[in-house]
Formats: sequence, C-alpha cells, structure tokens
Amino acid sequence: MDYDKNLDDALAALHDEGRYRVFMDICRENGSFPKAEWKRPDGETREITVWCGNDYLGMGQNPVVIEAIEKALHVAGAGSGGTRNISGTTIFHKELEAELADLHQKEAALVFTSAYIANESTLSVLPKLFPGLVILSDELNHASMIEGVRHGRCEKHIWRHNDVAHLRELLESLDPDVPKLIAFESIYSMDGDFGPIEEVCDLADEFNALTYIDEVHAVGMYGPRGGGVAERDGLMDRIDIINGTLAKAYGVMGGYIATTAKMADAVRSYAPGFIFTTSLPPAIAAGAAASVRYLKEHQELRDQQQEAAKVLKMRLKALGLPVMESESHIVPVLVADPVKCKRLSDRLLEESGIYVQPINYPTVPRGTERLRFTPSPVHDAETMDHLVKSMDALWHNCELARLPMVG
Repeated sequence: MDYDKNLDDALAALHDEGRYRVFMDICRENGSFPKAEWKRPDGETREITVWCGNDYLGMGQNPVVIEAIEKALHVAGAGSGGTRNISGTTIFHKELEAELADLHQKEAALVFTSAYIANESTLSVLPKLFPGLVILSDELNHASMIEGVRHGRCEKHIWRHNDVAHLRELLESLDPDVPKLIAFESIYSMDGDFGPIEEVCDLADEFNALTYIDEVHAVGMYGPRGGGVAERDGLMDRIDIINGTLAKAYGVMGGYIATTAKMADAVRSYAPGFIFTTSLPPAIAAGAAASVRYLKEHQELRDQQQEAAKVLKMRLKALGLPVMESESHIVPVLVADPVKCKRLSDRLLEESGIYVQPINYPTVPRGTERLRFTPSPVHDAETMDHLVKSMDALWHNCELARLPMVG
C-alpha cells in the first residue's frame, strides 16, 4: 500500500471537482463586527467583511458577554479541569443549564462541548435507553443527527424532507407497540426553510412517538425570549427533546439538550460523548449563560436581524439573482456549479473584501452549490450596499445566469 499516493488521490479528487476546502485565516475585531483581519497566503493582512458567520446577532462582541467571560476567567481560571463527572462540573455549568432549562420551559438541560456532540451523543444513546427503538429521520437532517442515528444501530426510516404524508405512511407501517422517535429540525440551514413542527407533533401524539428537534439555527433568533421556532409557535411543551447551540446566535461555544429531568439524567449517565469529554471552560459557560439571559430580554436584535435578511433578499432578487426561497433569516443564493461557486467566492474576497464561503457537496447535493449569506444587526446599510454592488458585477463577470425580471 502506497499510503501517500492514496492521500494524494483523495485530495486531487476534491481539487478536480472544485470542492477542496480552504481555511480562511481571519481575526475578528472585537467591537468592529462584522469586520475582520484576513491574513493572506502571501503574509499580508487586509480588512474584510464577514458575510457567512453564524454569530447571527453579534453577541460574540456584546460587552455583557465579554464581561461575564472575563470575570469567570479570573475566578476559575482557564480550563474546567476534567469531565463533568470528574471535577468538571462547576457553578458556571449549573447556572448555564438552569438558564437553558428556563429558556425552553423544560425540567432540565444538559450542556455538551458542541451541538454536534449533543446530537450525536443523545441520538446514539436513545436506542440503549429504549430497546427496539425505531428512529424516523428527515432526509435533510444535519450530519450530526445522521451520525447519531447511525451509531445508535437501531432500525431507522428516512422520510422525505418536510413530507408529513410520507412520515405518516412510515409510522403506519410500524408495529404500534415499538418505541418510536421522530427526529427533525426547525430550520434547515442550507435552504433556510422551516420544519412542520405542529404537524410532526400531531403525528407523534397519534402514534405514541417521541419528538426530537434540532433548533440550532433558531435558538436566540425566534420566539419572544429566543427559545426558537417551537417557542414562537407555542409548541415547546410538545417537544420531548430540544437540541440547541451556544455557538451561533449566542455567540460563544457549546451545545445542549433541554428535556425532562429523567431524560437528561439518563443521557448524562449513559452517553459516552458526554461522560468521556472534558467539559466547557467555566468562562465559556459563564459567557454563554450571560448571552442566553441577555437575549431573553432583547427582542430588538431579533427584529433588526430579520429586517436585514428581508432587505438583502429583496435587493438580490431585484438584480435577478437566484435567491433560494426562504422565510428564515438565512439568504442562500444558488450558483449550481462548484467551480464557479468557488470562483465567485474567491473574487468577492480578493476584489471586494467580502468573505462568504462557498457551500459545495457534500454539505449540499451536487448541482445545488450556493453562497450562503447571514446578514446581522451589525451589517449596516453601507456594508450591504457594497455587497449588492459587488454581487451584481461579479455575477456578470463569472457568466452566471439571472432569473427573468418580474413586472
């Protein structure tokens, strides 16, 4: 076996298909979001504007969050010192879990190092807790959910994206007595569409199934206190397990589930991904708790973000650009070619100082490559003007088609 040749071939295949991923070496500037310093491959630095970040509300630079992190850092030091079971549970972790349980009006919350780990760990352990469990998973669920279901080694069925009629067919085909769990998302981040939460909950009630929802792209963003789409729609009490992140709207790091006290206790007691992982640094937990607490009281940030997304969609559509239909805060623009998608991204960065990462396979299906913009309250009118003008010019230069103008 020529190991180096295998690695060369694997990497060459990515280059040939135009989907080799390049890390951008940037340093965000506290107090100046969405500005950042980009260290170019030649060693020079340049100021750029980040248009693809997941810090949707700019909370990563909020003074309340920074102060909480600094205070906890000086009190508790840098790291947690262990796993949650071995010295890694601090007052800061318990405070964060209390804030999250309150946010979702659940009995308990359990914090993980990331939402990916929270999804993978929880979904993979549930078949151990409920022998014979059958998981029904939306076909566009996040990779972390897919991995969790796969590692659970239980019977699974994939239902067509947001197709509740297909979900019903699958449920009807199952033995009424087997335990069942329906796993889906509230917002699918690549297309920006919403999951049919109420309809799924109705089916779960009818067929005696548990419900598991990923609200990663919705927590902090929707609902009167930022509890997500389920809170906005008055459905949190009908969801058995809610997964969320602290690394997007909350601007920090970490993931969690919110559920019943018994469910949280069972997951923490059986899930290897929780048991054997060093816990979040206390300062990060403190900052996350401060962010969750802050956004419970600051609806204006959500309103400003929604308005920015609405305006950007409208302006790009007015240019005939193929903005994918979405009612959420995510603005995906279809390119449908991996090479041109990367070329457009590269030229936006080099010529206009605009950083938006190309989204290619396997994150999205082949032929649906896109640029995914995430406007925020810290993207002002001048910044948006620059983006729209740059997209207009480069779309033409990259020989990409436009949609027919309406009216």
